[in-house]
Amino acid sequence: MISALTRLADWSARTPKRLWAIAFALFFTLAASWSAATPLGGSPDEHAHFIRAAAVARGQIGGPEVMVPHMVAGIEGKFAETGVQLPEWYKPLPKQHECYAWHEDRPASCAPAIGHSEKTVQVTTAAGRYHPAYYLVTGWPSLLVDGPKGLYLMRLMSAALCSALLASAVVTAAEWRRRRSVALLGVFTAATPMALYMAGMVNPSGGEIAAGVLVWTALLSILMSPDPRLLNRRLARVGIGGLVLINIRPLGLIWFAGAVFFGLLLARRGVLRSVLRRKALWLWTALLGLATAGALLWAGAHPDNSVINTPKTLTAKEAARQTFGNTETYVHQMLGYFGWLDTPAPAFTWLVWLGVIAVVTGLALAYGRGREAVALVGMLVAIVVVPVAAQASQAEQLGMVWQGRYLLPFAVGLPLMAVLICASRAPEQGFPWRRLVGFGVAGLALANAAAFFWALRRFAVGVNGPWVPFSAHWAPPGGWVLWTALYTAAAFALVLPALVRDREPVAVDDPAGRDAHTRTGRHSKVPAIS
Repeated sequence: MISALTRLADWSARTPKRLWAIAFALFFTLAASWSAATPLGGSPDEHAHFIRAAAVARGQIGGPEVMVPHMVAGIEGKFAETGVQLPEWYKPLPKQHECYAWHEDRPASCAPAIGHSEKTVQVTTAAGRYHPAYYLVTGWPSLLVDGPKGLYLMRLMSAALCSALLASAVVTAAEWRRRRSVALLGVFTAATPMALYMAGMVNPSGGEIAAGVLVWTALLSILMSPDPRLLNRRLARVGIGGLVLINIRPLGLIWFAGAVFFGLLLARRGVLRSVLRRKALWLWTALLGLATAGALLWAGAHPDNSVINTPKTLTAKEAARQTFGNTETYVHQMLGYFGWLDTPAPAFTWLVWLGVIAVVTGLALAYGRGREAVALVGMLVAIVVVPVAAQASQAEQLGMVWQGRYLLPFAVGLPLMAVLICASRAPEQGFPWRRLVGFGVAGLALANAAAFFWALRRFAVGVNGPWVPFSAHWAPPGGWVLWTALYTAAAFALVLPALVRDREPVAVDDPAGRDAHTRTGRHSKVPAIS
């Protein structure tokens, strides 16, 4: 059985195009399973993103400001929302989750049905200030199909975007000359259940996290495992991931800058000089500069005029104290906190994921050199300090609004840095790397499947319901058995390429069309994005 799985893994990883296609299909299966298994509007602020996406698809990039009473983290205020004109059935969406969200003992069957009225009315969205690019990509299916089917199709478009980015990260890791299985472990660790969950929702966080994984993987590959023949392709992946990251949310520019900073700390001697000589670098730098200018202009032209009545006791110092105390919660949220942050993943999922991260980080600190150890410690400190600084600076205006997923596009750099340090620095002999990777990816796949089933069970029967929800009060389209089986199979199939024995990378054709990698004798081009 193991031999058959190894042969299947070797076949899937033999060419970059094949590996990208298979990784895309499997990531899409995982994200689409979350799309189906989560009630509509059952993820954070998804109703606002549904409305924003549908409006942008209809050419409504902006709209009049409407002040809407709202409560955030127990603090009352008025949100400055954007009014748009949509079919009337969009109007009840903000109420879809209220009967079961934050009531973990209630299944999602209590949610009211979505209507069918096509009468055009004004609907408001709190996402009206966000850059329209992501919403244009996800919103166009609403022009073709009305009602729940159109909303599910929007989710699938988000799943496809995120899957393409994550598949490109897998191919990038597989191109490593040394211990590519260890490099692949980093990508699979970075793609936490929370990352896959958000990928399946209509929420810019999903694309932001997936883009962060690609940027970190490609950037570290350029600087830590230089290969002139792969440089332009890797630069393209950094550029495409960066464009998504910068345009999708205001924080994306900060996360991109953080990845560049830590990447430069880990750069091999002389690599930067050769990278700076490439014309492709300056092309992508110009494009990213234009994207940055556009994102800053958009943010400046669409300020948040919300009024939050924060108590006087919520000072910057108090906000920093509370945020530091919530560090463990934020870490758990980055790994898996589903629904409206009311459905934590099982303890098994957290323990396995944190265990893998702890092992690879410890090994990287043991094998890494001075700057590499400093970078790892700096990243660990940043994961704690960044939320504290962000919350302290904004709590008096916005309240305590930080969530772990906000940091995830940056925090994915920790496992990726750790495994790539191990891949490049650890000696060939003296440590059972193959066994570590095998146990690691198997544990991650099992923990991933457990998180999915746990969340689906909560929506089906509530946390106090039967362990196996045969008599489900709520069920996704197709039933819970179908999606649980699909998700579990995809979770284990995805990690198979990490079981392939390290060998020479797939050949890359030279500009003249000849095989530049004469040692393998294989002829295969590495796609620019895939």
